[in-house]
Amino acid sequence: MATKIQRCSWCGDDELYCTYHDEEWGVPLSNEQKLFEFLALESAQAGLSWITILRKRENYRKAFKQFEIATVARFTKASVERLMLDPGIVRNRAKIEATINNAQRFLEVQAEYGRFALYLWDFVDGSPQQPARRAMKDIPATSSLSDKIANDLKKRGFKFLGSTTVYAFMQATGMVNDHIVTCHRHHVCVELGKRFTV
Repeated sequence: MATKIQRCSWCGDDELYCTYHDEEWGVPLSNEQKLFEFLALESAQAGLSWITILRKRENYRKAFKQFEIATVARFTKASVERLMLDPGIVRNRAKIEATINNAQRFLEVQAEYGRFALYLWDFVDGSPQQPARRAMKDIPATSSLSDKIANDLKKRGFKFLGSTTVYAFMQATGMVNDHIVTCHRHHVCVELGKRFTV
């Protein structure tokens, strides 16, 4: 009988969730378009379950032009009305408008720093945090760092990116490795973190 793979319990047995956990969550990320995608998806998730957003992810990619930042930044009021009629995404006007606004702010950060990744990873000196959580109950919803990043993003005009959302974004993009130590991905992400360069 095959040994059951040890995973963080939050992904359960859902195939989509397990694939996301095994291939993306916690992997250090510096690709600009992917970072924007995660910012957009995490802000859309606020108040909902992450699996709800994962199941709509392909629809989001179509609706937001594969998260091409400059294209989304040019979306108009007509674009918002079109998206409000799209059953494949969360039809929340404030969240849709926030994604367009955040694309514009993202471009501003790129103009200032050269790349959004350089701005973002500077908060952790370019290296993922490795807290070595022993159990799910040890994983926080926010941290002093997510507070700091959320406050800075807010000052820059970003929306729907409070500390809880930012912490989830940090987990997803590998800024913090929150795979518990018994999870088969924990050590993999530790090693990826050692080799990571922004």
